[in-house]
Formats: sequence, structure tokens, C-alpha cells
Amino acid sequence: MSIVILRGPDSPHAGASARVPDAVRARLAESAADAGKTIALRSCRSEAELVEGLCGLRSDGVELLLFDPGACAPASERLRRALEALEMPYIEVHDDDMAKPEPSLASCGGACLARVHGYSAQSYTLALAIALEHLGCAECGHGVHVGT
Repeated sequence: MSIVILRGPDSPHAGASARVPDAVRARLAESAADAGKTIALRSCRSEAELVEGLCGLRSDGVELLLFDPGACAPASERLRRALEALEMPYIEVHDDDMAKPEPSLASCGGACLARVHGYSAQSYTLALAIALEHLGCAECGHGVHVGT
């Protein structure tokens, strides 16, 4: 597995709109495949499940993490420790929009490459473009150059 999207629990007011739309998921999978990478999405229902997911990445051959903390921002001490222990770089992603920004995680150490906010579900598309460029796949056909 190359890239994992790990999503925290949705805030109570997010409702069904917090789901990653099927069209966006399909585009993410296509972009990753074009770059010779695989991508997996895991949604967690609680902070405990989110921390467990972070800890489980160590043995799964993950090259890069797209991390959406959801309702777990700001980070608890337990979540902060799990992020600091990551062995791979990650991009903090929020599927919010400019009118209602979600809180970012305070600097949690580790290898946070970037934070992507304000583009609703398309934040994942931008974060994946950054991830692929970081992994040396800038010319792999995903069509977005972000200048990193």
C-alpha cells in the first residue's frame, strides 16, 4: 500500500455532507494509479479508533498519509503522541470550506508536510497532488503541479 487516507470522526454538525463523494474517491484512485501508487481510505468513528489506525500504519508499507482529524482537532495528548511516532510523512487535510474552517491540529511534531483547508472534498485532491509530488511522481499524469 502506498498512500492511506485516514479520517477521524465527523463532527456532530457535519451530517452526511462530510462523506467523501464517490466522484472524488474515484478521481483519487485514478490519480494514484496513474502514478503507480495505491490508495486506501479508512474512516474512524472515534478518537481511539483513529489512534489505533495511526499506530497500525507502521506495519502496512505506507509511504505517505493523508490525515483528516475530523472532530479530533485540536489533538489530545494521545493523538499528538501517535502523530509524533509516525514513521512516514503526512499531510493534514480538512474537507471544510472557506466560510466554515475546521480547526487545525496544533503542531504535533512528526513529519507534517502541509495542511490543506478550504476546498471541501476537493481538499483531498489537492493533498494527493502534493503527496504524489513529494513521492517523486510529479510527472506521472495526475496533471497538477503544486510547486513543492
